Amino acid sequence: MRLILSTILAVFCSASHVAAQDVSAGTRGELRVLDKLTGTVTDLSLQVGQTSNLGYLEVTLVQCRYPTDNPSGDAFAEVVVFYRDDDAPSFAGWMLASAPALNAMDHPRYDVWPLRCMTS
Repeated sequence: MRLILSTILAVFCSASHVAAQDVSAGTRGELRVLDKLTGTVTDLSLQVGQTSNLGYLEVTLVQCRYPTDNPSGDAFAEVVVFYRDDDAPSFAGWMLASAPALNAMDHPRYDVWPLRCMTS
């Protein structure tokens, strides 16, 4: 699954330009969490490797990357999300800020998606 997603991500990122673009790693990332039950929207600002608890969720930002020539656009993040005390993650993989539905977290109560990567 990760290999397929990595391949899709590589194709998506390189398809936006004729030549493949350089990608940089951010040190922080901003994620948005929607509680579909209450309608509450919360933005999380996390360091790479940091975990935050929000309600019943435990959200970890594993990596955050962005095109070197366009730091404010097309960010993509590797995220791991656990719900309550589940042994298996509700979501583990890459998400694109510009197309969050491409690899969305499938959960009945929560939606999580990346907004941007930051270098400081």
